Amino acid sequence: MLDEIVVEGRQLDTYVRDFVNEIAAPARRRGLARWHSNLCVGVVNLRPDTAQAIADRVSGVAQELGLTPGDPGCSPNIFIIAAEDGRAVADQWVQREPSTFRLGSSATDLGASALRAFQDEERPVRWWVTSMPIDSDTGTIAIRLPGQTNSATGGPDAPVIDRFAASRLSSQIRDDIVRAFVIIDIDQMRGKTVAQLADYAAMVTLAQIDPDATVDGYRTILGLFSDEDAPSGLTDWDMTYLRALYATHPPRVNPGSQVSAVTNEVISSRREAGREDAEAEQN
Repeated sequence: MLDEIVVEGRQLDTYVRDFVNEIAAPARRRGLARWHSNLCVGVVNLRPDTAQAIADRVSGVAQELGLTPGDPGCSPNIFIIAAEDGRAVADQWVQREPSTFRLGSSATDLGASALRAFQDEERPVRWWVTSMPIDSDTGTIAIRLPGQTNSATGGPDAPVIDRFAASRLSSQIRDDIVRAFVIIDIDQMRGKTVAQLADYAAMVTLAQIDPDATVDGYRTILGLFSDEDAPSGLTDWDMTYLRALYATHPPRVNPGSQVSAVTNEVISSRREAGREDAEAEQN
């Protein structure tokens, strides 16, 4: 049985496409990014055992997706912070380190208005994810960032991309998540478990998730603060989406085609799950 699909009477394809389009939030004019290199989870302002449990869980989900979490003592690129006033912490952090959140190119984040919402809006959990276009052949940055200069001439520098195979459909440029920030407002966590918070953090740091997504009608951990019957952790739908994101080959000329590729992977996985469930019921 495919969760609420049969109850709602909605076609699987439409249901999945609506879900993906609702939650996915790539950087402007870019495709969906994902982690490519090692990631390291840092959790602060919580009891050591709680912080470790959250870090371990996020790292564990990352491993399920084929990623390699950093060893103990690694330098964090996923920051999970608990605060009594999440809004104040976000605002102070952005004002103190603006270049940490805006790397200087529209290809790396959701833009100034989204960052203001990260700072100003009241949310139980807020997050900000930065990504970078990368030359998949060399692993180097594929865009020029402000202040980037040529070491030989001292003048402005820009990356040179050697294209070895021309294609109208694919590109050697991929989008990598390079940093993720999560701020948890402790005062709004009543009734939530550590397991739920850890899985919520995993979902919003391992993918680019729209903080304004409306997930009513979908069985997802993203409904933790809006669904009275919120799941206890990542659901089949959540994991199917994450696996599809990391299973597809992202370098595509048209960002929309990559979203479609992820959507089609989710559809295929859910159909297979439906067939397996049907066969199990028959047996």
